[in-house]
Amino acid sequence: MTRKSVQVDIALQGGGSHGAFTWGVLDRLLEEDWLDIEGISGTSAGAMNAVALTQGLCEGGPGRARELLSDYWHAVSDSSRYSPIRRSLMDRLLGRWTLDYSPSYFASQIFGRVLSPYQFNPMDINPLREIVSDCFDFDIINQSGAARLFLGATNVRTGRPKIFRQPDITCDAVMASACLPTLFKAVEIDGEAYWDGGYMGNPPLFPLIDETDARDIILVQINPFERPGVPTTPAEIENRLNEITFNGSLIKELRSVGFLWEVIHHEGLDRAAYRDAHLHMIGSESELAQYGASSKLNAERPFLEKLHALGRQTADNWLSENGDKIGRESSWRPRDLFEESLQPAHLEPGTDRNVKTS
Repeated sequence: MTRKSVQVDIALQGGGSHGAFTWGVLDRLLEEDWLDIEGISGTSAGAMNAVALTQGLCEGGPGRARELLSDYWHAVSDSSRYSPIRRSLMDRLLGRWTLDYSPSYFASQIFGRVLSPYQFNPMDINPLREIVSDCFDFDIINQSGAARLFLGATNVRTGRPKIFRQPDITCDAVMASACLPTLFKAVEIDGEAYWDGGYMGNPPLFPLIDETDARDIILVQINPFERPGVPTTPAEIENRLNEITFNGSLIKELRSVGFLWEVIHHEGLDRAAYRDAHLHMIGSESELAQYGASSKLNAERPFLEKLHALGRQTADNWLSENGDKIGRESSWRPRDLFEESLQPAHLEPGTDRNVKTS
């Protein structure tokens, strides 16, 4: 039975090579011809997936978008063959995809605490820039007929989020969104310097709500919100700090959206963009939680293909369970994220503050 088309927005988290999970999710979603993608936001690896998705949809529709996503991630894996930071023999023998036992990774961590990229990488060599430049056509991405695209970065000078939009999406804008300050120099655009957008918006949500007509946002999550137990080893502590840091901005934005929903519903305000918004989340916390932060630098093709397969299966399961809710109601209400957030003044103390999306 043919389903009526539903406009949706897609929000894509960043997370290094774990972005291949998002590739798999998008690969599956693009098979659903009733999903009409109007807006796309992304940060870091999410920005890479976002530009591939935007260009593909503009060039030839879902089929071309799937092809371009595949081309990009295969180019990343091909480039990784020349990286000095690779899994150790111990990692391979233990069947681990992390780099925790890699001497080159360990050395790079120590090296990065002593010297900055302005010292150890004065030419600012970044193989990813060449891949982005070769894979994507920014004239097509900036066309008026393309899906609305929003890329998040962090302004180094002000510490504020920066959203790049069409027609200002460039290779520099994409690289700014993915600029890890311990590895690369800040990306300078129009006199301002930018770092990875994950620090201030991972991914940005408000542009999707304010600037598109779609009322459904599908968030593709890479970084787990929760992890059982307390980290005790240096690797475990670093891993959890990485997750908390790159989820912090998203949690704050979700809290802000939830606060607005509460006020608008209570006051009956005429803000349909918030009142009628539906929130959905596709992620695999239990599976992705088993990989440490160091694995986000592992771009070996078998690992990327494993993440792609996980993303496809996760999206397939999610569509079976929640696909009928798109266009009608939220399938995800992040209740736990609001436990310690600001309570709207109109609610009595102790009142349930769960997000009241329709």
